[in-house]
Amino acid sequence: MRKILIIFLLSMVFGQVGQNNLSPVVTYWKTLTQEEKEIFLFSYLTMVYETHTELKNSEGFGGITDWYYNNRAEMVYGVFDQLEVVRISEIVKWINEFYSHGEYANRPFIEALEFAYRFAEASGTNIWEKYENLQFDKIKPGRN
Repeated sequence: MRKILIIFLLSMVFGQVGQNNLSPVVTYWKTLTQEEKEIFLFSYLTMVYETHTELKNSEGFGGITDWYYNNRAEMVYGVFDQLEVVRISEIVKWINEFYSHGEYANRPFIEALEFAYRFAEASGTNIWEKYENLQFDKIKPGRN
């Protein structure tokens, strides 16, 4: 049953949310323990990877496959690469930081993941140093 709930919630990641509505994924995220968040995050990363692989196999390159790579998979591949250096618990910490700010409470999970990826990758020992060291152009894994 838990797997079905996770799959349902992950499918909601791609849905649009009104300005005053809290995303179901965000609501679910906030109810999880630290360990469950790590499992959820790894499941999300795996789902994006598997979806991209299936798109390449079934649709080939171009069209929807390129869109999916540019808007989801490229960053997820960067996060997977980052896991060699940064623990998944560190990325969860930054996702929690993102959602702790009211103005981001209803933002899609992919935006929280992008924020976490940037902060986990940035140099510095605290949020202010990391913030000052970030470049706010589009995320491209492997670029500093």
